[in-house]
Amino acid sequence: MSWGHATSTDLMHWTEHPVAITRDELGDVFSGSAVIDKYNTAGFGNDTMIAIFTSAGSAQQQSIAYSIDDGLTFTRYENNPIIKNDNDLQRDPKVFWHEESKQWIMCLAQGWKMGIEIWGSTDLKNWNKLSEFKHDLPDRPKIQWECPDLISFEYNGEKKWVLLVSVNPGGYIIGSGTMYFIGDFDGKRFTAEERNYPLWIDYGMDNYAGVTWGNTGDRRVFLGWMNNWEYAEKVPNSPWRSAMTLPRELSLKELNGELILSSPVVKEIEGIAKKWNKFESINDSKFRIINGKTDKAYQVQLNIELNKDSTITLSNSKDEKLIIEIDASNRKLTTHRDEKTGQSEFSDKYVIKSIDAPLNIESSILKLDVYVDQSSVEILSDDGRMSMTNLVFPSSIYDSLSVSGAKYTIKVRPIKSIYA
Repeated sequence: MSWGHATSTDLMHWTEHPVAITRDELGDVFSGSAVIDKYNTAGFGNDTMIAIFTSAGSAQQQSIAYSIDDGLTFTRYENNPIIKNDNDLQRDPKVFWHEESKQWIMCLAQGWKMGIEIWGSTDLKNWNKLSEFKHDLPDRPKIQWECPDLISFEYNGEKKWVLLVSVNPGGYIIGSGTMYFIGDFDGKRFTAEERNYPLWIDYGMDNYAGVTWGNTGDRRVFLGWMNNWEYAEKVPNSPWRSAMTLPRELSLKELNGELILSSPVVKEIEGIAKKWNKFESINDSKFRIINGKTDKAYQVQLNIELNKDSTITLSNSKDEKLIIEIDASNRKLTTHRDEKTGQSEFSDKYVIKSIDAPLNIESSILKLDVYVDQSSVEILSDDGRMSMTNLVFPSSIYDSLSVSGAKYTIKVRPIKSIYA
């Protein structure tokens, strides 16, 4: 296992580069992160890019490599590993500079030990363990904690901290998922607020192992792996098996007096979105929303009154369909991913008859954004207060939509292919 490398100036179009870091005598190169060492704390030079990753061989240990050409090539540190370990329960280092304590902070996942280690360093080479974070999750007594990310937000003049933790198994439904905790960090220890955990960044089946960039100013830009380990090696894609979610910009929002993490699609989507269009009406409630031969992806935006239940159906000419139900009284959305959505026989874990999610809104009108691609549907309520990401495999893109139930308004815009 190696580190691939891609770069982008707009988060939409990506240029792939040669493999950045390959395995060595310490093992495969597992997940990690990279930082820009602005003040040469590690001694490799000002503004050096330093990658921090798990070397996974007979044990999982932490290593670094540095680049003086903006990440095109990396040189391993000669005294790796920087954190030695003798088991497979320490991985996925996410590192950031903590200005208040004048040190680098590293979060490490403990896998089946279900915890996060927090380490500190002033030079990225010598590390001290500062604390551990654990939280009892009674409904999930045996899961793996992976890919942590500790990030700060300014909310109403106060700094709040959010700890992202990916889990597998033990996700929101089954398999993979990403939960989060809200609390405080004092430079050594993260303390979670009393809440009914786990909280979920996404309520679908296919948003996992995402972390944020650290060089985006006040923006917290998140990108997840759009797949699930329950069936990732079997999905009917070629020549690749996976894709990434649309990038999201994380922020804190208030819901019924408590904070939740919102994850709307980044503003850069405007650069590949075409103009909003009216629908061609097929009948009173069904619309042909795109030209399936020329349009390869699109966004639907609906505003639906919540005075009665509604049903939204995405479909194509072969009657393959994805059904989305809105339970108005319980403020709940349910997606039915079953044999009717398209290919499903490749795994007995793929079909999930009902995927439920809270709407996470207080308004009487639901704003729903639905991003539809050839093999994915990403649903967001109220600018990202609820996110649901699911893979689907119809024989052709869903090009029609029907709505029944409450009153609604609707518009659609095609999204340009990033490969065109």
